[in-house]
Amino acid sequence: MSIQPPADFSEIAQLIATAKQRAVQAVNTTLIELYWQIGERISRRIAASEWGDGVVEQLARYLAQTQPGLRGFTRANLFRMRQFYEAYPDWEFVSPLVRQLPWTHHLIILNQSKRPEERAFYLRLAVQEKWSKRQLERQFKAALFERTVLSPAKVSPLVTQIHPEAASVFRDSYLVEFLELPDSHAEADLHRGLLARLKEFLIELGRGFCFVGSEYPVQVGGRDFALDLLFFHRGLNCLVAIELKVGRFKPEYLGKLNFYLEALDHNAKKPHENPAIGVLLCASKDDEVVEYALSRSTLPASIAEYQTQLPDKALLQAKLHEFYLQNASDAADGDE
Repeated sequence: MSIQPPADFSEIAQLIATAKQRAVQAVNTTLIELYWQIGERISRRIAASEWGDGVVEQLARYLAQTQPGLRGFTRANLFRMRQFYEAYPDWEFVSPLVRQLPWTHHLIILNQSKRPEERAFYLRLAVQEKWSKRQLERQFKAALFERTVLSPAKVSPLVTQIHPEAASVFRDSYLVEFLELPDSHAEADLHRGLLARLKEFLIELGRGFCFVGSEYPVQVGGRDFALDLLFFHRGLNCLVAIELKVGRFKPEYLGKLNFYLEALDHNAKKPHENPAIGVLLCASKDDEVVEYALSRSTLPASIAEYQTQLPDKALLQAKLHEFYLQNASDAADGDE
């Protein structure tokens, strides 16, 4: 016969768990600062021609001999610490963010980022979204930075008017390769797949989204309707309705979405909440058609597409390179 523990037991257990988490974070902060300091000394001595690559090798051997059992200070890791310092030379400016990530995350960001702005992008999001190592690696494979720069979120003017930060919450495309959907699939397949892999879908949507319901009942004029997916975003403080379409976006889809948002604002929105936002998640879209559909729309909506396969990252990187070259050329022309 099991004995029900007093309620105080769970509180004490929570205190222990919280303290352990703080201890782990404190150790991580100390290590990150140590790696930066070591990297600084190595970088400056090499820059001043006081050290060469061979000296770093000697340092690694010295540390191994004088401090047996010390791990993580091989020649390769010492050079990574140098790279770490050179990536973030202004410690006072970046330390609040940098200290929050474990070393493994920093290695992924340093090794896979092609430019400083990409590094800063993943650093900020990894902290904000609290990505695991695996989730961070997936975002690099998914070319999230390239997709975000090349294709900003498509939102109506009303969305940015009500929620100025909404452009950073929503995306132009969402990657759902984890559903393993065939090229030819029905809306029901997409719907079932998202519910079955809801945790992965929430991670893809981004931090702040909370699941409310599927086929959420909406009753208007004595008739029953069903909204595909309903979420709540804590940061925006509003309901987010998602309608799924397995075909190309059509402007008329906005009419049905508008109907659902009106119903939610009248029947489901709490007095302290902001008006609901709608997301049309389509298999594909023509950006020009989307632009025309949203330009004069009074509907707080975002139009995005879902992708069932990882994008061609090399192609996106080439497009991004062209994008930066064009921006640099435009800036030069403007200075003349």
